[in-house]
Amino acid sequence: MRLVFAALLALAAFAASAQPYRETPIFLDAVSQGRLPPVAERLPQRPDVAALYPFQSLGKQGGSWRMIVGGASDTRFAVVYGYARLIGHDASFRLVPDIAEKVEVEGERRFTIHLRPGHRWSNGHPFTTEDFRYNWEDVFGNARLRPSGLPIELLVDGERPIFDILSPTVVRYTWSKPNPAFLPALAGPRPLEIFAPAHYLRQFHEKYAPPAELEKKVRDERLRNWAVLHNRRDNQYRLDNPDMPTLQPWMLATAPPSDRFVFRRNPYYHRVDTEGRQLPYLDELVMSVADSKIVPLKTGAGEADLQARYLRFDNYTFLKEGEQRNGYKVRLWRTVRGADQAILPNLNVNDPVWKALLRDVRFRRALSLGINRREINQVIYYGLGIEGNNTALPGAPLYDADLRRRWTRFDLKAANALLDEIGLTKRDHRGLRLLPDGRSMKIVVETAGESTEQTDILELIHDSWLELGIKIFPKGLQRDVLRNRIFAGETVMCIWFGSEFGLIDANTNPKEFAVSDQQQLQWPKWGQHRETKGKSGEPVNMAEAKELQALEQAWASTDDRAERTRIWKRILEIHADQQFTIGIVAGALQPVVIAKSFKNVPTDGTFNWEPGAHFGMYRPDTFYIGDSNVAEAN
Repeated sequence: MRLVFAALLALAAFAASAQPYRETPIFLDAVSQGRLPPVAERLPQRPDVAALYPFQSLGKQGGSWRMIVGGASDTRFAVVYGYARLIGHDASFRLVPDIAEKVEVEGERRFTIHLRPGHRWSNGHPFTTEDFRYNWEDVFGNARLRPSGLPIELLVDGERPIFDILSPTVVRYTWSKPNPAFLPALAGPRPLEIFAPAHYLRQFHEKYAPPAELEKKVRDERLRNWAVLHNRRDNQYRLDNPDMPTLQPWMLATAPPSDRFVFRRNPYYHRVDTEGRQLPYLDELVMSVADSKIVPLKTGAGEADLQARYLRFDNYTFLKEGEQRNGYKVRLWRTVRGADQAILPNLNVNDPVWKALLRDVRFRRALSLGINRREINQVIYYGLGIEGNNTALPGAPLYDADLRRRWTRFDLKAANALLDEIGLTKRDHRGLRLLPDGRSMKIVVETAGESTEQTDILELIHDSWLELGIKIFPKGLQRDVLRNRIFAGETVMCIWFGSEFGLIDANTNPKEFAVSDQQQLQWPKWGQHRETKGKSGEPVNMAEAKELQALEQAWASTDDRAERTRIWKRILEIHADQQFTIGIVAGALQPVVIAKSFKNVPTDGTFNWEPGAHFGMYRPDTFYIGDSNVAEAN
């Protein structure tokens, strides 16, 4: 079966018409002085035409988007929110072409990508299939740049795709078996990068650069070798190199380090509105760096135009109080994670005693039975959350009420019985159960430390688990420090998010529920082993986790919907039964602060990382500054 993802016919007809394009006001001087070509020469021959959502209206060019970030690493959110992708998700989570003019899919095995003739990088250099060839041969194919080889999304049962360049604007990837993960990976918030600006990066590659010049660049930067230099320059996702061309709507204009990053509009961006105005509407994206703990305070003071990151539900009341005074609105958007908060036991923890205990399903079930989810929902979420496991959400095609409830009733008697059955019957003088090696059962549960929400939840869990003879100690850490401790096996348990996408149907990729990468904090070393194709981490050595891997592979090898449904049901059954991640509450609401002058942002939206890229699926290149006194269309 051949599927073709292409632009709507009406919009394609517009792009091919003779309707003139309107010059962007901020570029008028540069064009008149000959420093920049006119807009018609900067656009592809057939630009993408923005299909506005029902809640959006035609905007005007100019202005800035102010946001507050927690550190320099958040420059990546210019790529996450900018959301220019070969193919991306729309507001209904459907895949639609974007940078690519068309993508042809045959049996989920052959993917033919058609680029837009005349498309250019932000510095005006042509964007062609040469950028795909360079990435394939000279980056992915170079062991010094990619010691782990191809990204996992480009391998099907270890098989590499056949890579073909059919023309300067058409490239093809072919596998002998289906690869349903390929297109969603291209559309991700951190997209699979299968192209790179070859004309820029060749100067840092030993194959192309004069040796003496390359060696001087390496010495000047005090780096080990050319490969380190190349990798530092080639970071499209982080967008932390002002010299590197981009296809995103905004390009970095501030060299790090800085406490204020300015991104200016890309003069060669590939999209226009239906009146011929080049997007993005906004001239600048400005990120001001602040401690993550004070982001809610600065947002409440009116220092952001559109802000959600670092805001939590427990900030809602405070933010609401400043609405009228500081000229913004607070909206509560839906989240669609399988669980917004979950306890994640680290099955790869270094401590052998804890490792054996955490891998005993009876212990994980006892922990789940010892959580009073109803109390947490009422106290923290005012009863608005969905209690239960980290699984499909109500309303999803594969929702199963029994699986959401399994092992989640609050039952201290049953939990104590399971702990006794394991043999944890001895207690210390304070009533804490003793581990097999005689230590008292004390667990440090680590958090990202970004809000009181997680620590408040842990305080409530503390009291009920204490009745089981288990004492917990919440410990807040910086997010990257927390992740690194978990990766290293130093963390016993953490509180984190559940699966990113709970609206599961038969064709949802089950990678989140199988061992897939290091970021899965319940089994990071297994994930690392798979991600690096066995070069690091630890091989899976637990029967149920192995079955999940086999089921994921079986799902990927068929496009039969009935068979995929059967596979998914088994995956969800295993997760509910095994309690690999102990879900607490889902459906939490995300505060989104929107300046009254900031237009084309939905009143009611979905805030999701993957798929969705938070604001990305609402096309921030169509957001604009308007009259704060004029009501929005939605």
